[in-house]
Amino acid sequence: MDKKEMRIRILKAIEHEARVDISELAVRLGMEQSDILNEMNEMEKEGVICGYLTLVDWDKTDEQTVTALIEVRCTPQRGQGFDVVAERIYKFAEVNSVYLISGGFDLLITIEGRTLKEISRFVTEKLSAQEAVLSCATHFILRRYKDHGTVLAKKYEDERQLITP
Repeated sequence: MDKKEMRIRILKAIEHEARVDISELAVRLGMEQSDILNEMNEMEKEGVICGYLTLVDWDKTDEQTVTALIEVRCTPQRGQGFDVVAERIYKFAEVNSVYLISGGFDLLITIEGRTLKEISRFVTEKLSAQEAVLSCATHFILRRYKDHGTVLAKKYEDERQLITP
């Protein structure tokens, strides 16, 4: 197996299960533990592996959080396109992610806050105040069914009783 194939197999194995035990991963992939660890360390240094996340279903806790998806239409900067605008936006602590997208808007931003008012304040005072931002459309997440490949919602089961004549 070549290095490229080894990397792809490791990345696919840990993408949705970052906490997998290296010895278990070695057995699953038919590789040596030391090879996996060396390759993962190298990919971390190269920025291929950017971090390890824990997916939390906040709806099952007492913590109050609101998540918003914000579509942003903006003016690209001369010689740098949308990169400078995106960088200014992703530096805000509230911002979880920024994507360049196709369609009617240019950027898609995800942010979290404790209240709708907190998110509203971010949009009006910080995001819309950016010189390159032309307009925003904010959408609030009402319920998560699946996130990062993990099903969060309980499968719907029909609880009606069967009535026969």
